[in-house]
Formats: sequence, structure tokens, C-alpha cells
Amino acid sequence: MDHMDPTVVALGEVFAEAGHELSIVGGPVRDALLGRASHDLDFATSARPDETIALLSKWGDAHWDIGKEFGTIGAKRFATKQSPEIVVEVTTYRTDEYDPESRKPLVVFGDTLEGDLSRRDFTVNAMAIRVPQREFVDPFDGLSDLAAGVLRTPIAAEKSFDDDPLRMMRAARFAGQLGFDVEESAFAAMLAMTDRIEIVSAERIHDELNKLVLSVDPVRGLGVLVDSGLADKVIPEVPGMKAATDEHKRHKDVYSHSLTVLQQAIDLETGPDGAVPGPDLVLRLAALLHDIGKPATRKFEANGSVSFHHHELVGAKMAAKRMRALKYDKETTKAVARLIELHLRFHGYGEGTWTDSAVRRYVTDAGPMLERLHRLTRADCTTRNKGKARRLSDAYDSLESRITEIAAQEELAAIRPDLDGEQIMSILGIKPGRAVGAAYKFLMEMRLDEGPVGADVARERLLEWWADHSHEFDGQRTYEN
Repeated sequence: MDHMDPTVVALGEVFAEAGHELSIVGGPVRDALLGRASHDLDFATSARPDETIALLSKWGDAHWDIGKEFGTIGAKRFATKQSPEIVVEVTTYRTDEYDPESRKPLVVFGDTLEGDLSRRDFTVNAMAIRVPQREFVDPFDGLSDLAAGVLRTPIAAEKSFDDDPLRMMRAARFAGQLGFDVEESAFAAMLAMTDRIEIVSAERIHDELNKLVLSVDPVRGLGVLVDSGLADKVIPEVPGMKAATDEHKRHKDVYSHSLTVLQQAIDLETGPDGAVPGPDLVLRLAALLHDIGKPATRKFEANGSVSFHHHELVGAKMAAKRMRALKYDKETTKAVARLIELHLRFHGYGEGTWTDSAVRRYVTDAGPMLERLHRLTRADCTTRNKGKARRLSDAYDSLESRITEIAAQEELAAIRPDLDGEQIMSILGIKPGRAVGAAYKFLMEMRLDEGPVGADVARERLLEWWADHSHEFDGQRTYEN
């Protein structure tokens, strides 16, 4: 508290001179007590939004109405020689709760800091520091819960979760983010109130799920989400993987396996300058969801084994459908589904030597997902058989080596046929249409199988192909060569 930035103290003085209270609240206070860096500066105030705008105009160099209807105003003070740039968000004291028939919280402005803190999700986030006094405020003993690593609601859990059901998902997220346990009565309320999450919009659920997946320990957080029954409502494909494990234990626990793969994928993320800087949302979602197609494809074979034929294709479609329902953007959805679709491709080639053609196809099919696919494939090895694990690792080492060798020769990342579309049309005397696409596909297949052959050879082979297939495209020819 003694080392508070002078510009923050100055902001408190601006509000105090106008007769209003101002306090740093929530995460920044929690993180400071945990000795963790926090880049957020969230404040609560007795001032109403219009008053806050006027006061921030005196203190800062810019301000904006980021959420005026919810009482939140943002402001920035530019960097000086004495102080770095500071961005703040100031929110009027409030209480909010859900109308049973609405997905949007109702906002009611409050008058006291203690009342505002009572509506926070957990006691560890219900602490504040008044400024400019630098007075620590902890009406719900959040400091003790912080020391004990416990997530407890400031008011009765049933009331808190009824007011904002998303707080139940935050319990799972903070379990992963902070490594804390959910207090017994709060967890019991979660078990009893899972249906209440259905009132929350897909966008808010999506945002909270992302924070969980990107947390320090998402496996722990997902455990809370699944064990509480919330996952059955927001991402049922994850607990649904338990259905792929038969009672005779003829196949490993798919749910537990997927959590292990997730953790192993996280361990393979790189630093900021690496190929897959962590935390990587696409890799983590793909690792979590890569086997969700197994329950739908499980089959007991005559020899007593269990098979899951084409579960990667089924799983890719399931993942895309769920992500669309949760309002994920198209790019992220496509990337996750593609990784799931390709996660078994490596095993289709066995443990033998990779041909140049196989390497080209692997790289081309993966496209920009190649580095993530490397990590997902390696993470998917959870066998306890050390010999098998070593053979698989060596085989993938060999594949990556072959990719490096061929990439040095052929620009693998941008494989194209030896002839482009304009050249194809000129050689065959055809106009734009499906015949051009078919010819391009033929040349691309040849490129993948044989590598670069040069324009002359490609022209000769194209004409041979056209002699056999031109009849399929009647009306495409525009002039004779």
C-alpha cells in the first residue's frame, strides 16, 4: 500500500475533493496480496457515470464510455518521465441480478463500497483499497480465504449464483487460475443450480470458458466444471467422453486421457518467440476436444476389442457445431476442427520411413496448423508402455526431420503446382470454369507425389491428362491450340 503509484493517489484526491469515494477493487487487490503482477486497475466509486466522466477528464488525458449503461467509464493518463502510462476503469457502486426471463443482468446503482463488494463473485475478489487514504477494506474476510486458498461467496451461495449464474463458471475458472478449492456450500449450490446457467448468453459463457482454458491449470478448472454438472450444460461433449469407456475396461478412460493430452499439449507450448507461444487457445481446445467423437463411433469388435473408426472426422464436426453454438469466431472454429480432423494422420503412416510424397501431403494438409499439429500429435501419446512411447516419439522425430529436409529443398510451406491457372487455360485453350479447377487439382496431386518437375514436364503431363478427360468438360474449350 505504501508503494502506490502517485498518479493513482492523485486520482483518488480528485474524487475526494468532489465529495466522492474511490477504491481499487477486485482482482488488482487480490493479485497484489498474492504478490502477482496485475495489469488491470479497476476502481469502484460513489459517483454516478456522468460525474465520473467529469472527474476523469480532470485527471486523465483521454476517457471513453466503455460501459456507461453498467456504470463503467475508462480513462488513460499518458506516460511522463516520472510515471508510465496508466489506464483505469471506474465503475459506479452497483448491484445487479437477473430477471428469470432475461439473459441480461439488471443494473441498479448502489451507495456504499460494502454493498458493492457484497455483489462480487467471491470473497477473495471482494477486498478493496480506498484512495487516497490507502485504507484496506475487507468486510467478508477475503484475506483469510486468500490465505486458505478457498473460493467462498460473500453472501449465501444460492443468492449469489441466482443473481449472476455465470459466477458458477467463474468458480471453475478461478480454480484453474489460482489453484483454489471451491468452498463446500458454494459447490453444493453449483450442483443444485446448474440449470440456472441456461439464462446466461452464449457470448458470456464463451468468454468465461476461454479464460478457464487459458488459465495456469485448466485441468483443475475443468474438473470443477465437470464435477459440478455445469459442463453438461455448457460443453456437454467433454463429460460425454466418459460414455466411451466401457465397464470391462477394454479401452482407456477417454475423458481422463483427454485431460492428460491437454496438459501435455500445454507443456509443449513455447515462449513468446517460439512456434506456438503459450497459452494457445486453439491448441488447448483441440487437445481437450480431440476425442469427443469416440462415444458416437464406439464399436465392440468380435475379437473383444473396441474401435472408434473415423472418430476424428465425427469429432471435428461435433467441435465445430459446439463452437458455433458458443459464438466462437469462424477462424478459431475452423482451426480447432481442422486439428481434430488431422490428429490421427500421423498414425496412418505407421512407424516406417516417410516418403517425400507423404511428407508433402502432411505439410500441405496441415497448412498453418502444422506446428500445432506437431504438438497435438505428440501430446496424444499417453501410453504407459515406455517402449511404445519411445518408438512413437522416435517416429515423429523422424517425420519432423524429413519435413525439415524437404522444406529446405522445396518451400513446403507454399507448395503450388508447376503451372498456374492462367497457364493452364492458355495450354488447354479453355476459359475459367470447373475444368481449370480439375486440371489444377491434377497438377497439385502430381506436385505432392513427385515434387517439382518443371514447367515443360508439367505441360506435357497436363496435355496427356486433358486428352483423357476433356470429354468430361464439354463446352469448356474456347479455341484450338
